Amino acid sequence: MADLRSAQDVIAALNLTPHPEKGYFVETFRDTEGTAEHQSHSTCIYYLLEGDSGLSHWHRVLDATEVWHHYAGAPLKLSLSWDDGSPVRHNILGKDLWNQEKPQVVVQKKEWQRAQSLGAWTLVGCTVAPAFTMESFEMAKEGWEPNGTGDAAKNN
Repeated sequence: MADLRSAQDVIAALNLTPHPEKGYFVETFRDTEGTAEHQSHSTCIYYLLEGDSGLSHWHRVLDATEVWHHYAGAPLKLSLSWDDGSPVRHNILGKDLWNQEKPQVVVQKKEWQRAQSLGAWTLVGCTVAPAFTMESFEMAKEGWEPNGTGDAAKNN
């Protein structure tokens, strides 16, 4: 039934707010334990991206690994790049395991990423460890593209 709801229904139900890279989000968990530098061990968010909003901005987390989890709605294309001349890699998050969709994708620290809903909307979760901080977040300038030579097909 969730896939029959609109993006606005999901945004309201989860109290999502606009995200700097496009879409909507809410932080659902921040570990109360921390590292020696006082950074929490991990954080989780819900993130909703509407299909008509296009691609999110290229961005990366400089000091943490991020795991994307598909929850509801259309599949989501997650593009990844090291900006080293190798092709951009595309992963599809979704429920259809027999159509090369994955329920989760791992993004390594410092790896560039951007997302695109392949339908009306997609709801995912992102778990970041160590915890996400704005100080470790880098968003590329408008129009920036990674230094890759074309695109790679869907990755496994």
